[in-house]
Order: sequence, then C-alpha cells, then structure tokens
Amino acid sequence: MFEIRPWDPLAYRRQTRRSTLIIVATFALLAMLLANAAVALFGEAAGDNFRWNLGGVLLGLGLTLGLVRYRFLAQPWMAAAIYGWQLKRSLMRITNVMHHVSSGVSANAPDALKLLRFYHLGMAQMHLLDGNSSDLGQLSRESEEHCQRMAALGLDTDQPCLNPAWIAAVKQAAASRTPT
Repeated sequence: MFEIRPWDPLAYRRQTRRSTLIIVATFALLAMLLANAAVALFGEAAGDNFRWNLGGVLLGLGLTLGLVRYRFLAQPWMAAAIYGWQLKRSLMRITNVMHHVSSGVSANAPDALKLLRFYHLGMAQMHLLDGNSSDLGQLSRESEEHCQRMAALGLDTDQPCLNPAWIAAVKQAAASRTPT
C-alpha cells in the first residue's frame, strides 16, 4: 500500500538530481573502463574493435543495473527517487483503469470516489515535486469539486493511501456492468 508523504519540493529535486548523477557517473565510468579493457584484452591493433567496445558498454550497463538494484536502492540518497517512482507507479495504476473510475464516480461508488481523490492528491504532489505549477491550477479546481462531492456523500476526503482493494473493486464493478 502506497502512502503519500510530505516532501519539500526543493529537497526532492536536489536529491533526485544527486542520485541521477551518481548513477550516470557509475555507468559512464564502468562503460569506459570495461570497453577499454575488452579492447585491450581481445581487440586487434589494426582491426575493427567496435564489437569489443560495444560489449564493454553493455557489460557496464548490466553492472550498473545490478548495482542500482542490489546496492543503491538501499542507500538513503536514493529515497527521493524511489518515492517519486512509487508515486508515479501508483498514479499509473489508477490511470490504467481511469475509464472504470470515471464510470464509478458517476455512479457514486465509494471505492471509485476514494481512488479519484487519491489520484488528485498524488497528482498535486507530483506536480509540486516536479515544479509543474501550470497544471496544478486546473487540477485544484477538479479536486475541490470532487472533494465537495465526497463530503456531500459523507465520505472522508483525506485519502493519502492507495488501497489496492479499491482498484480491484472498481474493476469488478465495471465487469459486472458490462453485458456478456
């Protein structure tokens, strides 16, 4: 279950830039070292060494991916990037079923209403973290209207957690509405 947590946008951007630079520098260093080593070990002085260069770069990419997966993800300097990825992944899960969410919201289905509220909160945070204030205005109006609708139905408007059961319920409700 993903939960929206408060983040300072400036600190978030600073940390994600730092983690990106570390990963890019690691890849560049490994790719250059391994490409040079492959050419030195297997290449020919007067021959075409493209395949050895390419092999070294691909090996550098593989090692970088391994380092990211098994070492870097546990590091504190990756926390902002991991959070951003999880936030965007959670929003994408909702986007993938948005047509079902919209029809559920039209029918005042509580799970669909909660999903849309989480989606609005997540999108607002993503726009803030990414420094995208232009889309935030339109989202604020839609979110406020939806919030008023939820309040009128007696539903809690504070939905900082994405409950996977809501997505399943919205999909199931949509499947039961479709004629066979």
